[in-house]
Amino acid sequence: MTPVSRGIDRIGVTFDEPNLVANAGLLLVATLVVRLGLERLVNATVHLSGRIGGASPGRKVLTLVHAMVAGASHIDHADVLRSGATSAVLGHRVMAPSTLGTFLRAFTFGHVRQLDAVLAEVLRRAWALGAGPGASQMVIDLDSTICEVCGKAKGGAGFGYTQRGTVRFVEELVARVRRAGASGELIMRFDSGFWSNRTIATLERLGVGYTMGVRMITSVTSAVSAIDESAWTPIEYTCDGEAEVAECIYKGRRLIVRRTRLIGRQATLWPQWRHFAFVTDLEGHPVDVDAFHREHARVELAIRDLKEGAGLEHVPSGHFFANAAWLVCAVLAHDLIRWTAMLGKLTPAEHFTVARTVRTRFFSVPGRLVSRSGMPTLRAPLEWPWAETFVRALTLLRSLPPVPL
Repeated sequence: MTPVSRGIDRIGVTFDEPNLVANAGLLLVATLVVRLGLERLVNATVHLSGRIGGASPGRKVLTLVHAMVAGASHIDHADVLRSGATSAVLGHRVMAPSTLGTFLRAFTFGHVRQLDAVLAEVLRRAWALGAGPGASQMVIDLDSTICEVCGKAKGGAGFGYTQRGTVRFVEELVARVRRAGASGELIMRFDSGFWSNRTIATLERLGVGYTMGVRMITSVTSAVSAIDESAWTPIEYTCDGEAEVAECIYKGRRLIVRRTRLIGRQATLWPQWRHFAFVTDLEGHPVDVDAFHREHARVELAIRDLKEGAGLEHVPSGHFFANAAWLVCAVLAHDLIRWTAMLGKLTPAEHFTVARTVRTRFFSVPGRLVSRSGMPTLRAPLEWPWAETFVRALTLLRSLPPVPL
């Protein structure tokens, strides 16, 4: 046994410190939650009185949300908020996992819609504080995903993707962001799984710009084949491949096409052109519009971040509406992480905010709650690399005006 290991083996462990906070950085998110008046909003909007587990919905939603911000992916993980002095930096009573499970099972479809209304109002309030697009252009990417349910007995369990209900979703989404304060140009980007004339007609009726991928069916292939070879414009591509962009008219709409193939030693693997096309009502050079549409792929990063960083790794219940309520809480946790980072300037505005990075640097910092001359003080580790950014963010968040009563 080495001297180093002997030193480690001599360290004793006791779990008896009541003033320690495992995730002291939750103070940042909790500060924003207070400014948004979230607990009061939930209590006033979600009406579960008379149902088992339905009392005091505000503190239960906040317990779930704060647990997800801290990295929880299961209901039992909420227990981490009940240790030491963690509740003191959250501003609300922390509820037990068993209570949270009963609470989620109390939801019906109507109650889920009430919780969704909370999400819409919180969006408006956060954007009013400076987290929204205002009069600037807003680009919305729509995509679908699959969440693990761990067992066929769970409500709503199934396999595969579906884009049913897209028209209604688009209508509600446009109305929501307009009510929340997005007064500028709206553009939506879709992949080919959402291709629908009804959806396009809805976007045109609502005055929303769009780029929408199309499937290479016979009629599309025929339109692409009719493009003159001189109309193709080369674009930057990989060193072992080449790509070109052109456009044509397909059923009265602008169709932009990108074709790609391998060159050099790899050409035998993929010698023929492969075509990818989308319809759009946007103006501009086809190369520029194609580059804009390809940025739709970034939505996959946001979906992955929602799953890995904000509680949607799986849905926990055998009750469909409990899972639906869990989903709304996960989205709320995801939004709060983004808004905290944005309004607190935790990360550069031009960078994609990854929840795991923000959690590691700021939310998971340990601390000890002490009293200095009667003032509660959170003592964090010496020489923490992001200490200055943390303090500045807390100052910025505390300077935000609270929601009027």
